[in-house]
Amino acid sequence: MANTKSAKKATRVIARRTEINKARRSRMRGTVRKVEEAITSGDQAAALAALQAAEPMLMRSAQKGVLHKKTASRKVSRLSARIAKLAQQPSA
Repeated sequence: MANTKSAKKATRVIARRTEINKARRSRMRGTVRKVEEAITSGDQAAALAALQAAEPMLMRSAQKGVLHKKTASRKVSRLSARIAKLAQQPSA
């Protein structure tokens, strides 16, 4: 338990930041999930639109410290590669 006034304030700040980061992480995961669902359905146009919405969200999350910069870049890269692979597959 915090004893000093500054330590007590620090715990309040940490709790507040944790809530903000949880919301950001949840929002980011939701946008990535939409891309995943579009890829699974095989709809390249929807997947591309979802990726265009997800990419800034991922990069903003990295900028805000929710996840590492290289993790965000890797996620974008892998999603882009999967969408590109959709274009190569013949439509059923």
